[in-house]
Amino acid sequence: MVQKLNNAQRRRFRTRNKLKQINKSGSPRLSVHRTGKQIYVQIIDDAQGKTLAAASTLEADLKEKLKSNGANVAAASEVGKLVAERAKKAGIEMVQFDRGRFLYHGRIKAVADGAREGGLKF
Repeated sequence: MVQKLNNAQRRRFRTRNKLKQINKSGSPRLSVHRTGKQIYVQIIDDAQGKTLAAASTLEADLKEKLKSNGANVAAASEVGKLVAERAKKAGIEMVQFDRGRFLYHGRIKAVADGAREGGLKF
């Protein structure tokens, strides 16, 4: 029996397949996930299956800095800067941006802009 995919699943598969086709050099993937209250970012090495760096709005030092919940553009931008800083410490400069099933606007775009400000290239 064939399972019918909904629109979000189709978007996710389409995005990941494009990244696999483009990413022949094996550079890590900057994966973003957002919920109604938080945002999570990971830099993943698919060849080894390991997370190299991660950041989210749940971290204590970031919560104090934001003074609001993690569901806004300012918080997403700070998470992007934080993951870029951690990636630099791990020796990563070039990544592929994986927005997953989320459209590239609002908080997802803010994460990307924050990561670029932090020095990541994609």
